[in-house]
Amino acid sequence: MGDWIDLLQWPAMAITLLAGFMVGSKKSPKRILGFWLFILSNALWIAWGLHDEAWALITLQAGLFAMNVRGIVKNDA
Repeated sequence: MGDWIDLLQWPAMAITLLAGFMVGSKKSPKRILGFWLFILSNALWIAWGLHDEAWALITLQAGLFAMNVRGIVKNDA
């Protein structure tokens, strides 16, 4: 089971980069999609962090999750 969990860091990283790109858009729908992608990456990083017992990473991702939810709510849709 550990092998596939270790592979989660690669899609998590790619989705995080794509999300950052999308959040920088001038178009609200693209920004909102970027926040949703960030939330997906938060979930992937948390799953990876639980497996590796990376508690600081898990805490960081939980905080970023909350900020991403706030970004969706505050976005001018």
